[in-house]
Amino acid sequence: MKKSNLFLYATMCGLFAMQSGFSQIKPATKYTAANKAVKVYTTAKGTDLKISPTESLTFTDKPQPVETEVAVFVDPDKKFQTMLGIGGALTDASAETFYKLPKDKQKELMTAYFDKTNGIGYTMGRTHIQSSDFSSESYSYIKEGDADLKTFNIDHDKKYRIPFIKEAMKTAGGKLNIFVTPWSPPAFMKTNNDVLHGGKLKPQFAQSWANFYVKFINTYEKEGIPVWGLSVQNEPMATQSWESCLYTADDERVFIKKYLGPTLAKAGLGSKKLMAWDHNRDLMYQQASTILEDPDAAKYVWGIAYHWYETWTGAGQNFENERRVHEAFPDKNLMFTEGCVEKFDFSRLHDWALGERYGLSMINDFNAGTVGWTDWNVLLDEKGGPNHVGNYCFAPIHADTRTGELIYTNAFYYIGQISKFVKPGAKRITSSASRDKLLTTAFQNPDGKVVVVVMNSSDDKIPYLLWIKGKAAKTEALPHSMSTLVVE
Repeated sequence: MKKSNLFLYATMCGLFAMQSGFSQIKPATKYTAANKAVKVYTTAKGTDLKISPTESLTFTDKPQPVETEVAVFVDPDKKFQTMLGIGGALTDASAETFYKLPKDKQKELMTAYFDKTNGIGYTMGRTHIQSSDFSSESYSYIKEGDADLKTFNIDHDKKYRIPFIKEAMKTAGGKLNIFVTPWSPPAFMKTNNDVLHGGKLKPQFAQSWANFYVKFINTYEKEGIPVWGLSVQNEPMATQSWESCLYTADDERVFIKKYLGPTLAKAGLGSKKLMAWDHNRDLMYQQASTILEDPDAAKYVWGIAYHWYETWTGAGQNFENERRVHEAFPDKNLMFTEGCVEKFDFSRLHDWALGERYGLSMINDFNAGTVGWTDWNVLLDEKGGPNHVGNYCFAPIHADTRTGELIYTNAFYYIGQISKFVKPGAKRITSSASRDKLLTTAFQNPDGKVVVVVMNSSDDKIPYLLWIKGKAAKTEALPHSMSTLVVE
């Protein structure tokens, strides 16, 4: 083709592109804080502030903070995981305690946790398959020796737990993402012939036990409780004095790929979100990698569940282990499924350290890539139970069944500083503090509002700038506080 013809051809193509609108590639819309206001909500030690509105901020131009200024830098254009939700466990202990309360206190509790406007807006719930330590007794849904599950029934749960879960669902607007977890198979299916004290699943009952999950899910759904997901086993590396069952990473890998995964799929339950591990952060990478590096197991696994109790081994809180799992397996989800402060003591119900434990975990867990976060029991009594093995613990709210009163620990408010404002579907965005005394995480909700969480666990009042794309708003973090800054 001659040069003149090439020129004519190129010119005609250019004209066509302009007429078609293809020549103008619009740049991505950049977030701006200009003309936006900030509402601040705070919980603080030594004050009456409990998720209380404390101030309204405005942005001014601030192209460059200096080193002597403390700042929390937020970048809504850098987006990460999508939030699934926040919630707590709806256990036998919580349900039994709930029905010991007067009706007005029952309503108060449900509103506090599950009402999106007047409460902290829980959207997730965990419950147990058969009994757990937080039951008043050990029990099974089948008669001993019934490998065919012909005697399966959930009459035990119909007394307290199922009505309790339904009440929570109703208060939440009709829906909670409920996931379920077993603490132990029936005794005859285990090597120690005991639902307590560890033991392992006998190989000859692997299929029967896989069928058990299906039976439970289908039965609960017939009762009007949709099941969003499940985990394979609660704390599979812990021999406990309560209901427990041991799986090595390889045991769990084989059970998932040969039994549980195919059985769920065959039953039409393959869309349920299956989570592996469901134990502490310390062994998290080894367990996750063993399971997820096997494609025949990994194809059934939605995510890796984890707890926070590794501190009792002296391992500390291993947030970096979460990051390693997320980096190595970015197509799988991280899910925090249980945490509580152990060794209940009634005199500590107003100990500020309870809430700060939650704040530390939640902020670090979300920054590591976690998509959902569920606390342990939503309610316990004045003894930290009921619990049939004396494993008494703290909950965000306790009921004094002697007086019928509810006692709110500051853990409730620290959880609420996030759960009330960060909505399902929110994207985590970049948030970083220029001082290590401030912990921060941030999200952009589906409606476009930016939610920034700032925690100060020091004894100091810390003035700082909320800085977004060349704009800054001045505020301060009170000593031992958590604040939520909503940019709208």
